[in-house]
Amino acid sequence: MAKNSTVCRATIKDVAEKANVSLMTVSRAVRGLNGVSETTRQCVLQVVQELNYVPNGNARALVQANSKLIGLSLPTLFNDVFADALLGMRRTIEQAGYSCLVQTTDYDTEREAKWTDQLLEWRPAAVIMTGVDHHARVRSKLRGDNIPTLEIWDVTDDPIDICVGIDHLAAGHELGVHVAQLGYRKPAFVGPPEGDDPRADKRVAGLIRAFRSIGSDPLQRITVEPNNAFLMGQQGFDALPQTNRPDVVFFLNDHIAFGGMMAAERAGLTVPNDLGIVGFNGLDLNHVLARPMTTMSTPRRQMGLVGARHLLARLSGIAPPRNTHLPCTLCPGQTTRAQ
Repeated sequence: MAKNSTVCRATIKDVAEKANVSLMTVSRAVRGLNGVSETTRQCVLQVVQELNYVPNGNARALVQANSKLIGLSLPTLFNDVFADALLGMRRTIEQAGYSCLVQTTDYDTEREAKWTDQLLEWRPAAVIMTGVDHHARVRSKLRGDNIPTLEIWDVTDDPIDICVGIDHLAAGHELGVHVAQLGYRKPAFVGPPEGDDPRADKRVAGLIRAFRSIGSDPLQRITVEPNNAFLMGQQGFDALPQTNRPDVVFFLNDHIAFGGMMAAERAGLTVPNDLGIVGFNGLDLNHVLARPMTTMSTPRRQMGLVGARHLLARLSGIAPPRNTHLPCTLCPGQTTRAQ
């Protein structure tokens, strides 16, 4: 009787045999690692679900949750940055049999916290949050309930669960060092008010460090309110001081930088000699400009894809890296002086 009541748990060998792949392929697929085609990965994950394969007891409790819903919190969809990250993760998540519920927070941590409270009533399989700066009760609740949580677009040594992103402080510093080496000494930054966007604040801190190290003028921070990106660029340029005008302006992203560049040229300034223009993110706009902007390219779709794979591995009971730091690429352009 006891023998008949014993539950035989599926093993990794069972999964490999049914999926007709090697043990290593199963391991790589459920962990979200490279080296496995997307078709094979989805086949393995399907078998994992069919056999209810779980590597450990804690993971079994997660896999047996009824919900196939993953909540996804983004600051906004009116920005190619987050749209690209969404494209990178959504298809992978949905091919694994999960559905995404997307909410925008407008960079408001209280709104994000309220949405999280409402989401958890649905008992989601997992949660994806933008950034690593959240309301204390959000961190406490997600950790306390052991809900698989992916934080994307930023990195920290102490994520809620796992994070995949870039080092914004380092990116700002690298960009600042490059531009300072071109001879600019009066920097400014155009973006949201301090405290509204923690990632922007980190990049500004990196810029300040870069220019302070060479004894340049203090960086001026020009605040613009959320609006159409091109209009934000124009407003940022119009707000530049007339006396002690900056010789280079860093913008929150490439779209805002383009608006600022158009406003500067309309005002009779020559870019880059009279005013240097620097963007961020390496958005598609740069590929069609006659004069590409100096910018920092960020791996947005890769970030979404890697994040999705790590989260699926987490849902399959495999522990992915807690902190995955992806590199940015400096893109010197024609809107700053030549070296």
